[in-house]
Amino acid sequence: MSLQPLLEITVESLDTALAAERGGADRIELCAELIHGGITPTVATLRKLHEEIEIPIFCIIRPRAGNFVYGEKEFVSMKRAISVARDLGIEGVVFGILRSDGAVDTERTAELVQWARPLEVTFHRAFDHTADQVQALEDVIATGTARILTTGGAATAMQGAETLKRLVDNAGKRIVIMPGGGLDAANVSQIAAQTGAREFHSGLGSVLPYGSSNLQRFETEIHAMKRHLNGMARSA
Repeated sequence: MSLQPLLEITVESLDTALAAERGGADRIELCAELIHGGITPTVATLRKLHEEIEIPIFCIIRPRAGNFVYGEKEFVSMKRAISVARDLGIEGVVFGILRSDGAVDTERTAELVQWARPLEVTFHRAFDHTADQVQALEDVIATGTARILTTGGAATAMQGAETLKRLVDNAGKRIVIMPGGGLDAANVSQIAAQTGAREFHSGLGSVLPYGSSNLQRFETEIHAMKRHLNGMARSA
């Protein structure tokens, strides 16, 4: 695991992706309909980003908004979307599947992880809806997933900082715990210090509304986040 902090920025368009890259983001998560929590983007948008963006791109694989319990047709559509991302040369995919009892659907998650290879897989904030996060951590690790995006089960990462710290400690080197949810330049250093995490995720929805055209502010905020994280790394 790299000691250098990594900042992933979630976007829904080429313009915001380019602004994130200029701001110093290390990785892009591409979604559609961020206002609804993010769903699988169109192939056309994914292809555009792949052609124009130099930093790694992860693509969310989520067939609809709402809960994370999926029927068979939705599961098949997720496999199809993963195939598209892999064929385009995207670096990673992001998904999460739960059972109706609130546990991680380990069987189908593991199937998608295998299907996605050699792409990296992030288990997204479906994790925050699990009934038992201690067990959920072990379940996700068992599927071969590379990282978990989580607030620690709270509304924001700041509110879930104590749980995030426990998750980071329990995960050790087995999986990356990536705090996300309400992170910005004003609090990312505090989250880093409190949790010991090395990867961080933000869509800056707490600073700018999703769909905002203020790309300069978006870029500036990302630059400030990276400056704070890099400063902490140098002083560690």
